[in-house]
Amino acid sequence: MAEKQLAVIAIGGNSLIKHSEKRTVEDQYMAICETTHHLVDLVELGYQLVITHGNGPQVGFIMLRSEIAREQVGLHIVPLSSCVADTQGAIGLQIQQALGDELQRRDMAGRAVTVVTQVEVSPSDLGFVVPDKPIGEFYRKEQLGKLKEQHPEWILMKDSNRGYRRVVASPVPLNIVEESAVVALLENGFHVITAGGGGVPVVRSDIGLTSVDAVIDKDKTASLLATNLGAPLLVISTAVEQVMLNFGTVKEEKLGQVRVAEMEKYFREDHFAPGSMAPKIEAAIEFIRNGGEKVIITNPENIGKAIRRGKGTQIVP
Repeated sequence: MAEKQLAVIAIGGNSLIKHSEKRTVEDQYMAICETTHHLVDLVELGYQLVITHGNGPQVGFIMLRSEIAREQVGLHIVPLSSCVADTQGAIGLQIQQALGDELQRRDMAGRAVTVVTQVEVSPSDLGFVVPDKPIGEFYRKEQLGKLKEQHPEWILMKDSNRGYRRVVASPVPLNIVEESAVVALLENGFHVITAGGGGVPVVRSDIGLTSVDAVIDKDKTASLLATNLGAPLLVISTAVEQVMLNFGTVKEEKLGQVRVAEMEKYFREDHFAPGSMAPKIEAAIEFIRNGGEKVIITNPENIGKAIRRGKGTQIVP
């Protein structure tokens, strides 16, 4: 696939929800339109796109609706794995529509399609022992007492000075079940939206694949997908223009182009917050160590500038 100048792009939650007061489906679509405008800059530069996306708040909304429906009218609770599948379809459709419209506006050929994707994990993964993946909304400190009363099984952790979030198991992705379908679509000229939310986690047994309630980190799945497809470029879109050392302190230091060995050193020194920037750096390192040529970490508006003029953080071998 590398000869087709393939780029795998993992877009973060900031590409879907810009502000805590703008969370409707319509607001989300407007945010996606802004992001896809920048993604099509890559198409103009000759890239075919494979797009993954986050889904944390959206899964949280579905779970909350499910909980209210159970309390009010006795409906069943929606399993987390089903919530992930639901968001793959709904968010994927919006990206698919926005990308197609943007291509048409620029009088460019190309079609987009969404694949609801399963990702195989190990049932003995340590992630099931030590949950660390944030999902759902941010909560204020003063809300914690009531949340613990309502949901004693929840584990809540502080997330990068933005509040508290629920954390769940985040097993390592091993195999992308629908990968051959993605390859077939790419070979037929499609831009593909796949593995949204990291994919629906499944475990394999003698009877086949079974969904499990967990959340696979989307950036790690994107790294695996980019490696398997032979993509030279992995783009991890996030809320900041560049990765920083000592984030949130007076000693903040922005990172430009960084060799993978240097980034590994920073990772070992715990410069990056677990459940936030750390998984992105880990995914980037893994991609480069598995033969990838470059990882760009930046916000959506700087993706094109990162290719043209070296903006953002660029991790190279």
